[in-house]
Order: sequence, then C-alpha cells, then structure tokens
Amino acid sequence: MAEFFISVYEFFYTGFNLILAAFGSFRIWDVIDIAIITFVLYKAILLFRDTRSKQIIKGILILLLVWAIARIFNLVIISWVFTKIVDYLVFAALIIFHPELRRAIEKVGYSKFNFLGFGKDEVNQSEKLESINQICRAVGSMHEQKVGALIVIERETALGEIISSGTVVDAKITSELLCNVFYPKSPLHDGAVIVRNERVYAAACILPLTSNNRLSKELGTRHRAAIGLSETADAVVVVVSEETGKISVVVNGKIKRGYSPQTLHEELKGLLITEAEDIEKNNVFVKIKKRIKKSEVEVNGDEKE
Repeated sequence: MAEFFISVYEFFYTGFNLILAAFGSFRIWDVIDIAIITFVLYKAILLFRDTRSKQIIKGILILLLVWAIARIFNLVIISWVFTKIVDYLVFAALIIFHPELRRAIEKVGYSKFNFLGFGKDEVNQSEKLESINQICRAVGSMHEQKVGALIVIERETALGEIISSGTVVDAKITSELLCNVFYPKSPLHDGAVIVRNERVYAAACILPLTSNNRLSKELGTRHRAAIGLSETADAVVVVVSEETGKISVVVNGKIKRGYSPQTLHEELKGLLITEAEDIEKNNVFVKIKKRIKKSEVEVNGDEKE
C-alpha cells in the first residue's frame, strides 16, 4: 500500500514540476495554442453531448481508469491486455464514432466564408420576401386545414443528396403549388419540399431522421426528419403537424413550435433576409464593387457637366 502512495506522490510531484517549467517559458503563442485546443474540446463536448456516443465515452474512460490502476499495482496480465486495446483504440474510435466524426467534418465544410466574398451571388431580397410571403400563405392554409407539410429552405449547404431522393419540380414558388403538393391525395405529398433559389426545386424528398432520443414523444416522424436534416445542414425547415396543425421551425437541430402565420413570417425574414443583408454588408468584395460603381457615377457626372 505504501508503494501506491509513493507512486501517487511521484505522479503529482512530477506534474507540478512540469507545470512550473512550462510557466517559466510561457509565450503568447502558448496562450493561442491553449485557446484553440479549448475551443476544439468545447465543440467536441457539444457534439457528443446529445448523442448516444456519450455512454460509449464513459465506458472508454472507465476502461482507461482500470488500465491506470493496473499499471500502478503492476497487474501484468491486465496491463498487457489493456496496452493492446489502447494500441487499436484509434482505429476503433473511427468505427464507433463514425456518424459523429462525419457530422463534425461536414460542419467544418459548411463553415461560411462570405466575409471574404466566397459565397453565393448577391441575392434579390425582393424575390426572397415574395417567396417568404408565398410560404407563409400556404402554411397558414395548411395550418387551418391540419394538412401535414415539410418545407426545407436551402441556404449555404447544398442539398443535392436530398434532392436526388425525390422528384425535381423546379417551378416558381406559389402558395397554390405548395398546397397542391401537400394535399393528402397528391402523389408528392409524402416527403419534403426543397426550396432552392426562391423556387420549389424538388418534392417528395426523404430526409434523415435524428438519432436524438431525448426528444418529446409528441414529435412524430415529420418533426424528427426536420431535426435530422438541420443537424448536418444550415437549412431552415418549416413543419406543419398533421395531427394538430401546429407550425414549427427547425434550425441547427433546434425546434421551436407554436408559430402563427404572422410570427412565422417574421421568423423567416430574420433567418433568410436579415442574415443575408448582414453578410452582404460585411462582404469585402461587395464593398469594393460598390465603391467602384460610386466612383464611376461621379466620373460620369463630371464629364456630363
């Protein structure tokens, strides 16, 4: 038992000396290094927090604890077995955490670089507003009649895989078209509508279901599909419940319920128009383009005079 306490003492003594030595040669880049690692770990915790993988992580930590105890008490066989397990732990993690790792890499790829000008072309805000009006009008009608609907509004993340699972329509967005698509006897009503570039681009599309098992049992397949898509894409998803007629909006894996057509209109304006205007204001190349146009107008004005 004395050997155990000596080992623990040496562990903490060595660690304390290492910390003192590290602080002795501390640089500003070390602060940046620590900040980046902290941010990555924080994002990783958020990623795994609401998934079933956190139970697996707890199991791995328990196994590592057993391995550490075996090393301290010199349990040869257990130490050898766990050493072999740790050697292949990286490869096992790639298999076990495949869905979460894929989601994390996808989110990195979906990061927006519009402040540098590497994004979509300038959008016509009047067309966006008109498409929001048409969507809200259709949703209001389906809300009153308790017709189920699932409308996905594409943003920066391309939804090519989702579109390929349905039927391409590529028609001008109107409230009448949306209501006809989701009419219970319509051949395209079972699935999601994808809105791309202010057009009804595809219908009867299949969305991935969320693996989050903490959701309310009141949420059916339609709501779970909306959440599942929003977990890996930045799309805005509007859901109308077939049972209650309630209107919901899903963004980034979070669902908000109980909208009216009026409050839905304001929510979509905030998500689709205000955000686009902020991106355009911060876009370096858009600013340069506007200055060039302004200077051209001034020069042309001087020539005319």
